[in-house]
Amino acid sequence: MSDSGVRVRRTTDQVPTPAPASDVASCAAGAAGAAESAGTADPAGAAGGGLGAAGGDSAPAVASAARGAALRRAESRAARVTAGVTELERRLADLLRGGLAAAQEEGYGLWEETAARMVDAQAPGLAARVRELGAVPGSGPGWPARLLEECALLHLLDRGWLRHGELPDGLAATVRSRIGLPSSPGGPPVRDRWLVLAQYDTYDTRLTTRRIWLYGTESGRTALVLSYGAAGRAPELSLPVGRTLDAETVAYPGAGQSRVALGERFSTPVPLPVRPPGSGPAEAAARYGEALADDPWQDAYPVTLRRVVPVPAAEGSWQLADADGDLALPVTPAGGSRSGLWRLVALSGGSPVTVFGECGHRGFTPLTAWPEGPGEAVPLC
Repeated sequence: MSDSGVRVRRTTDQVPTPAPASDVASCAAGAAGAAESAGTADPAGAAGGGLGAAGGDSAPAVASAARGAALRRAESRAARVTAGVTELERRLADLLRGGLAAAQEEGYGLWEETAARMVDAQAPGLAARVRELGAVPGSGPGWPARLLEECALLHLLDRGWLRHGELPDGLAATVRSRIGLPSSPGGPPVRDRWLVLAQYDTYDTRLTTRRIWLYGTESGRTALVLSYGAAGRAPELSLPVGRTLDAETVAYPGAGQSRVALGERFSTPVPLPVRPPGSGPAEAAARYGEALADDPWQDAYPVTLRRVVPVPAAEGSWQLADADGDLALPVTPAGGSRSGLWRLVALSGGSPVTVFGECGHRGFTPLTAWPEGPGEAVPLC
């Protein structure tokens, strides 16, 4: 523990606990599948070039050896993740014992060091969430409550990992995804005419992430495609907002997960006079609450608001008010600072509009809007 009041236990004090057996099996299944696929694609390479000389009887042995190696790698990674999760639990407990004020005194250094420990533990999802904690003390009035909320979500994720063998399969898959373990899309492909609802990029020091929201005009499903590029470079996949493409998608595992992989495309994106169905602010908030029951760690839930009007609120903030009622959703500070907000205000001109965006615990972030009458989609991001 430090003398400054921040109770940060040094990493050498940590004693890793064994990984949950179910977790090892789950990790091994994914890794074994990948290894097996690699072995099928190039078994000679996996056997060091000896498959042809040894004959067909060696193929099962090669596959068995690949599965054994994958299992050992999965066991090793699960043990490291469990050690990291255990260490993070101790650091959160030390923070609360020392008082949240210490987090403000320590600044980013405290969280960067903790995030580095999660990277070492091969838990990139935890590392990203820990880094975000560093910005909370500088986020203005009310930061202690927000820091406590984020710490509680981290604690919940930690406990989910340590006991996820007792969770339903869907929720266990969600925990693995939030921890940062790789997963693969599975299940039957879904062919649909997908309307491109929104597309925008986020950046960090190592990666550019592109989020593309789609709406299945026949299935009624809203899906998220992620595409990645190196830092400072745009991802390869780009789809025009407001256009529709005939394509297949395959879902990733996890309860309440919207993420899909884009499969075969049967046409180029074309303009069609279709729009996503919308709802009012009350129904949108209720759907977001239901989604949190499946995935408590999701920051944004896709929502289309129908017949809403952007109106100014207190202290320079904005709301999207129901044109037919007296309820409204607040626009997030990030959404309110974008130039897209002014495009939305200009498009509306005081009349109702349809708006697609992401609903989170800090409000609604508008991403695309349509006028009340005929007209094309207007990107807001």
